[in-house]
Amino acid sequence: MFSIRERLELSAILLLVTAFLSSAALSGVAQADVGSVSKYRLNSGDLISVSVFGEDDMSVETRLTDAGTISYPFLGEIRVKGMTVGELQNYLIRKLKGDYFVDPKVSVAIKEYRKFFVSGEVKSPGGFSFEPGLTLEKAIALAGGFTQRASKENVVVTREVKGRLKERKMKLGEKVLPGDIINIKESFF
Repeated sequence: MFSIRERLELSAILLLVTAFLSSAALSGVAQADVGSVSKYRLNSGDLISVSVFGEDDMSVETRLTDAGTISYPFLGEIRVKGMTVGELQNYLIRKLKGDYFVDPKVSVAIKEYRKFFVSGEVKSPGGFSFEPGLTLEKAIALAGGFTQRASKENVVVTREVKGRLKERKMKLGEKVLPGDIINIKESFF
């Protein structure tokens, strides 16, 4: 049996160890968040939400137009195509600060990414909602999988790069991006 004093000492030690482990875990999360800033560039078809803390009138959920713009209260039509979520957030803070708000707390989030498209030798070609982490293999699975005539080695993806469409062959494990057009070619064997 432990005395009361020994029990208190053990409790204090357990409390310190728990606090240390919790602190270490939280600092690891904080460091991971710093490195995970989104590099995703907004484009036509993305659905975003914008809100200003404490100002319900400033909350907007909108889809980027074909010109890559949104309409926002007080500011009118804004071209956001090519911006990251963080860049748009900072832009709105700068524009709202001063004339409209003293210290606006703006939050921007992507509610729905623009679609990607699968055509050619798949069972159900069409447009599909993008999700982060999507690979070419998963995209083809969403389109019902390969047909019997499909060439699994001859997959061509058309992607917009710096405002220009580029075609290239891709392997099944590579990442798909919103707006990609995936074409599964026919096998000749």
